[in-house]
Amino acid sequence: MANTYGKVSGTFEEIDNAYGKVSGTWQEADEIYAKVSGVWKLVFAAFEATSYSTLSSGSGTFTVPQGANAIHVEAGVGAGGGAMRGVSYDKAGGESAGGGGASASGGGVQGPLRSNTAGTAGSNTISGSVITSGTFRDSDGTSKNVTSNTSGPTGTFNDNGNGAVGGNNGNCGGDNCQIGGSTGGASYSGNVAGGAGSPQGGSTGGTAGTRGSGGGGGGAQYGSESVTGVGGDGGAGEVKYRFLRIN
Repeated sequence: MANTYGKVSGTFEEIDNAYGKVSGTWQEADEIYAKVSGVWKLVFAAFEATSYSTLSSGSGTFTVPQGANAIHVEAGVGAGGGAMRGVSYDKAGGESAGGGGASASGGGVQGPLRSNTAGTAGSNTISGSVITSGTFRDSDGTSKNVTSNTSGPTGTFNDNGNGAVGGNNGNCGGDNCQIGGSTGGASYSGNVAGGAGSPQGGSTGGTAGTRGSGGGGGGAQYGSESVTGVGGDGGAGEVKYRFLRIN
């Protein structure tokens, strides 16, 4: 459908919203029809919020629909960091846990114990203009305030922030000591938990993160010098969005 125009003070301007008087009261019009060559045709339809789409990890493109003037990002997060595996030694005086989204350096079969370093939290930057007021027509046909957009993981309008650092259990003391893996960093201001670390004395590795949270670290020393837990993968990033027309 082509754009619809109306004359305002002698100048044609594109119609964003149209109103008509019904029983003496001005009401917003959902659709406007006009007779063209004897046939009624739709010439205007109020823009309603689109359905949500999700971009997963990697890159992607989208096309802004005609009539939209804003994008509503319900959820957006970068990928979480993968975790380290636990390490066992041969008479080094201790064992090492895997950190959540961490790194490690040094360490040898018979010592010294490795140095574990927690991962660095990701940073957040918004380069566009943030909308703080106005109304829009939602997909159910009702007019709503933009501040009602609180359906994201944190439940807060216009919420954003930096990432979180995963756990770092470090090393335990004494040959054949048991140590559990570290917990992965949470995402969305703590509303999506990081992966769980290997349980102390257990036989499983750390679990993967979800929705941008970090993976859980592996533990060490499950009753044998050669048995350590693997670290979990970080959760994939995502952007969940829809288009609106803000008035």
